[in-house]
Amino acid sequence: MRTLILSLFVISSVFFYHVDGQARKQGLTLAERVQQLTDMSNKKAVLRFNGNKFREFVKAAPRSYSVIVMFTAMAAQRQCVVCRHASDEFTIVANSFRYSQGYSNKLFFAVVDFDEGSDVFQMLRINTAPVFMHFPPKGKPKNADTMDISRIGFSAEAIAKWIAERTDIQIRVFRPPNYSGTLALVVLFAFVAGFLYLRRNNLDFLYNKSMWGMGSLFFCFAMVSGQMWNHIRGPPFVHKSQSGQIMYVHGSSQGQFVVETYIVMVLNGAVVLGMILLTEAARGKGDPKKRKILAVVGLILLSVFFSLLLSIFRSKTQGYPYSFLFK
Repeated sequence: MRTLILSLFVISSVFFYHVDGQARKQGLTLAERVQQLTDMSNKKAVLRFNGNKFREFVKAAPRSYSVIVMFTAMAAQRQCVVCRHASDEFTIVANSFRYSQGYSNKLFFAVVDFDEGSDVFQMLRINTAPVFMHFPPKGKPKNADTMDISRIGFSAEAIAKWIAERTDIQIRVFRPPNYSGTLALVVLFAFVAGFLYLRRNNLDFLYNKSMWGMGSLFFCFAMVSGQMWNHIRGPPFVHKSQSGQIMYVHGSSQGQFVVETYIVMVLNGAVVLGMILLTEAARGKGDPKKRKILAVVGLILLSVFFSLLLSIFRSKTQGYPYSFLFK
């Protein structure tokens, strides 16, 4: 009798061990995955995944939810300046969805860092960062499920619009209050008011044409170079190509980088300075030798920097036939 009981115990132990092993091998059920994702997202809007968690919650099938994953490289040694800015915008979208009335367990936000999930980068053949990808409930991601940040940027509004196109989930972006712009404006007005008060007995400088001319030039440089584009689209500062090279100028006329704005601004300033020097040299007043130097310097500035501007325009507009000094 004792032998029979012992045999039954051994058989039942082997059976339950086999069943438990099979269950663990198959992974979590769909309901368990959804519940765990919901619990984690209630604590933190953006979930942090390594390779194992990515395979468990994103790659595992079946799924009844979409996952927006940001692939990044936030470690200091990676020197990815744009990754931190992109992470801030991504977090704003995730928090906006978490506290919205349309919040549900049909959409989750996650981030995979290269130093925590390099195997995921290799599996998906990702060789740059940041990258935003949508993993739909059914099937594999398509080309449109990878956000084209080089064209539309990665501002929170752009990410929310892209998500709506992929999932039909509308997210109204709520940015945390930022009083730095208001404070800077108040300080500027206070400075100008204080300066005018101190100079109240002599306001002739307000009629200085050179001062107003310089102010107008700086305003024109800022507008012509694309500052308004940066404000609306929120493009990256620079971008890394697939070969790992840093791109300072966007390769299409439909986009630009922040650093490209500064480059164009400096080139426009150099061209205008050359024209001013040529104009001063042509006035016919002053030392002829000095006027000759001004003319030569102005001509060099105008020719070289206009050629650089034309070269940048040529690189962004495919098929443009004209160039000068540089191609």
